[in-house]
Amino acid sequence: MEPNEPQSADQENIAPPSPVSDGENAEALKEPDSAAGEFVEISPPQPKQVRRRLTSEEYRRLLDRKIRRMYPWSVLLFLAACASTWFVGGPVYAAGVMGILLAHELGHYFQALRYNVPASPPMFIPMPFLMLGTMGAVIVQGAGFANRKALFDIAISGPLAGLVFAIPIAWWGLQDSTVTTIDPTQGSIIFGDPLILKWMYEARHGVLAANQEVVLNPLLFAGWVGIFITALNLVPIGQLDGGHILYTLIGRKAHWVAYSVVGGAIVWMVTTRDFSFILMIGLLYAFGLRHPPTADDTVSLGAVRTLLGWLALGFVLIGFTPIPITAQQADPSAVTSPLETTIDSNPSIIPMRPMTESDKPH
Repeated sequence: MEPNEPQSADQENIAPPSPVSDGENAEALKEPDSAAGEFVEISPPQPKQVRRRLTSEEYRRLLDRKIRRMYPWSVLLFLAACASTWFVGGPVYAAGVMGILLAHELGHYFQALRYNVPASPPMFIPMPFLMLGTMGAVIVQGAGFANRKALFDIAISGPLAGLVFAIPIAWWGLQDSTVTTIDPTQGSIIFGDPLILKWMYEARHGVLAANQEVVLNPLLFAGWVGIFITALNLVPIGQLDGGHILYTLIGRKAHWVAYSVVGGAIVWMVTTRDFSFILMIGLLYAFGLRHPPTADDTVSLGAVRTLLGWLALGFVLIGFTPIPITAQQADPSAVTSPLETTIDSNPSIIPMRPMTESDKPH
C-alpha cells in the first residue's frame, strides 16, 4: 500500500511562480502547515501580499527533505516489527512473514526509484498484541510525479514480489504440516482458508473432511499471512494497490467500483455482525476512496500490462477470505464420535511451537 501524499491547492498543476504585485514578498519562505496540509507564508503579513505556487523543483526538494527524515524511523519500525512478529510466533514465523512483507514493499520502492518518483522507505506497523504481530507497512508516494504507466508498474510490483515469496513459503511450511480433527468440546482458533491454500492443502493431504483442518505451523502461518495481506491489498479501493491498478485500467470508473465494494463490505458486516474489517474501512475512508489522477492519464499501458493488471485483481478471488479468523467456543454438551481422532498430539489450529516427530504424519 502506498498512499499518495495529498496535494494542497498550491501544489496542484505545479507551475512556475505566478506574477505578484510585490516582488519583495514573492520570495517569502513557505513551510508545511501540518493541521491544514497546505503551504502558508511564515513571513510577517504584508499589504497586497500574493501567494505563489511552488515550482516542481521546489516541491521535489521539499519532499526529498521529508523523505530523508523518514529513513531512521523506517529502520526502527522495521526492527520493532521483527520483534513483534518474533514475540507472537517465534523466529521462524518472524523471518517468513517479514521476508514476505519486505519483498512486497521493496517491490514498490525500487519501481518508484526507477521512475524517479519520490517515495518514502517502507514504514512498518508493529502490533505485538495482535495475533499477526504486524499490520503490514506503507510507503508514502509524492503525488503528481507518476504517469499512468509508472503508477501501474509501482502498484503491481509490490503484490507480485510478495507472492514470489508467500506462495513458496506456504508450500514449504505445508510439507511439515499435520491435519487435526476439530473437537467441539474444546475451544480453538480457526483461520479461514482462501481457495489457493485449499488447493495446496488438497495437493498435500488430499480432500479433508468437514471437521478437519490443517494445523498452521509457524512457516505455513507466515505464508497464510502473506497471501491474505496481498489479496487484501489488491482489493480495488482508493490508495490500496488494487485501487491504483484499477484506476490505471479504467480511469475514473474505478471510483464507482470502490464505492460499491465499500458499501457491500458494510452491508456484509451488518448482516453477519462480524466487524473484523471496520478498522480497515475506516483507514480507507481516511485516505480517500477516490483515486487522484496521475501526472498523465493518457499514457498507454499496452496489452501485456492490461492483462497482467486484470490477473492481479483476479487474485483477490482466490487469495482473500471474508472470515479470516474464527474463535470457536468450547461446547461441553457436544458429543464427539469415537472415530474422530486427532492426528496432532496437541490439538490446536495454530500451534506456535517447533515441530516434533509426533507432529509428522505417519
